[in-house]
Amino acid sequence: MNLRAFFSTFQRDLLAGTVVFLVALPLCLGIANASGVEPFAGLVSGIVGGLVVAVLSGSRLSVSGPAAGLVVIVVDGIAQLGSFSAFLAAVLLSGAIQFGFGMLKAGRFAAYVPSPVIKGMLAAIGVLLIVKQFPLALGLSGVDAASGAQATAQTATAIATPFGSISLAACVITVLSLAILIGWETRAFRRFALVRRVPAPLAVVLLGIGATLLLGVLAPSLAPPAEHRVALPPLESFAALRVALEWADFGPHFAQLINPDVWRVAITLAIVASLETLLSLEAVEQIDPERRAAPPDRELKAQGIGNLIAGAIGGLPITSVIVRSSANVHAGAQSRLSAIIHGMLLLVSVFALTSVINLIPLACLAAILIFTGIKLAKPSLFVAIAKQGFAPFAPFIVTLVGVLATDLLIGIVLGILCSVLLALYANLRSPIVLAQHGDHYLLSFRKDVSFLGKVPLKHYLQQIPDGATVIVDATRADFVDHDVRELLDTFVADAPRRGIAVEVRHQVQAQARASRGWSVRRAATE
Repeated sequence: MNLRAFFSTFQRDLLAGTVVFLVALPLCLGIANASGVEPFAGLVSGIVGGLVVAVLSGSRLSVSGPAAGLVVIVVDGIAQLGSFSAFLAAVLLSGAIQFGFGMLKAGRFAAYVPSPVIKGMLAAIGVLLIVKQFPLALGLSGVDAASGAQATAQTATAIATPFGSISLAACVITVLSLAILIGWETRAFRRFALVRRVPAPLAVVLLGIGATLLLGVLAPSLAPPAEHRVALPPLESFAALRVALEWADFGPHFAQLINPDVWRVAITLAIVASLETLLSLEAVEQIDPERRAAPPDRELKAQGIGNLIAGAIGGLPITSVIVRSSANVHAGAQSRLSAIIHGMLLLVSVFALTSVINLIPLACLAAILIFTGIKLAKPSLFVAIAKQGFAPFAPFIVTLVGVLATDLLIGIVLGILCSVLLALYANLRSPIVLAQHGDHYLLSFRKDVSFLGKVPLKHYLQQIPDGATVIVDATRADFVDHDVRELLDTFVADAPRRGIAVEVRHQVQAQARASRGWSVRRAATE
C-alpha cells in the first residue's frame, strides 16, 4: 500500500471512529445507568472493547463494548450475588469461559441455535429494557428503579403518584428524545444532510445538554437536578482514574470464584454474550460492502480476553454490538483501526469531557434504551413470526415467556427444548404412508424412519390382504431403524406363502444398505 492510499484509508477510519465514539458514548453511559452501576463501568467496557478486543479481533468492522442485551443479566446478577465486586468475578470468569469456547472451536455451534429462540431472547430483552427504563424516563423519585437513580424530594414541578413523584421536565425530555429517535429513521428526515451525518443518539444527547443549560438559565426550578443527570467524577490524571475505580474494589473478590451462583451467572453471561457476538458478526458481514467474513473462534477468544480485563478493572461485560458496528460500516470504516480510534476517544473523554457529560439528563439515556427495546420487541416481529406458523412461533413465545418469568439462560434452554420437541414431532409424524388402488398397495417411506415407525408399519402391513401386489418405496429414506427393517423383512419372507407380490424400491446405495442388514428381494406367487 502506497503512502497516499494509507492516508486515504486512515482518514476514513478516523472519521468512522469519531462517528462510532459519538454513538458509543451515550450508549455506554445509558447501559451503565440501566445496570445500576457507576457510569465509569460502562466507559471502561467501551474503552476495553476499543483498545483490546478490536486489536485481537479478526473482524475489520465489528465494534465491541457494553451491550443493552446484557443489562438484564447484569441487574439480576448483582441482585443474586449481593455486590458489584462479586458480579465482576462472574464477568472475569465468563471471559475465561468464552476464551475456552474459542479454543474448542465452539463458534460453529451458534449456527445450530434456532432463529425463533434468538428472536424470542432479544424480544424479551427489549420488553425488560422498556419496563426497567420507564422510572428514569418519567423522572420518578422516591422509588427504587434499580437503575442507579437516587430518590429526590418532591418539587413544585413534580406530579405525585402512588409510585413516587414524576418530573415534568424528565417527561418532556423523554418525549422529545423519542420523537428524535423515531423521526431520525424516517424518509422525510433522512433527506436532510445533517440527519444523515449526525447519529440519532448524539442528537438526543445534544438535546438533553441544551435543555439542561437552557432551563438552568431561564427556569432553574424546571432544570433536571443533579441526581437526574449523569454523575461522572472529574478526572485530571490516570492516578485520579485509579481512585475513581476504587468503588469496584480494584476488581473482583477472587474468593467468590468458589461460589456456585457466580459460576451460574458467568455461564449465562458467556453463552448470551457469545451468541450476541456471533449474531453481530453475521450481521456485519451482511452489511459489509466487501462481505468480509470474520473467524468466529478468534472473535470468541478476543471477547474472552476483553471480559477478563473488564472484570479485573471494574467494567461491564462486553460483546460485539450491531448498533455501533453498523454505524462503523456506514461511516466508511476500512479496518479495525476505526474501532481502536473510538476506544481512544472514549478514554480521552473520561478526562476532557467530564463537565459536558454530567449535563446529560438520565431521561435522555433512558429514551435511547427504551427505543432500543422497542426495536427489539416491535409488534411487527410478533406478527411476522406468527405468520410463519406454529413451529417457529411456539419456541419464540416459550423463550420470551421463559426469559421474562425466570432468567435468560433458562429461557433460552426452554426455547431450544421446545424447538427440539417440535422437530422430533415433525419427523416422527406419519413417516410411513399406505395408499391403495384395487388390490395394489403402495407403502411409502416419506422420510427417515426411527424405531417409533414400527407401530404404524405393523398396522399398515396387517391391512394388506392375501394375493395383493405391494410396492415398498424407500427411495426417500436415508435411514431406517433396524426394528423397522426386520419387520419389513419378515413380511417379505412370508409374502410367497400368502400369495403377495412384493417389490422393494430403494436408493442407489443398495449395497451399503444390504451390508447393514437391509434385505432387498422380490417375492411372487408361483
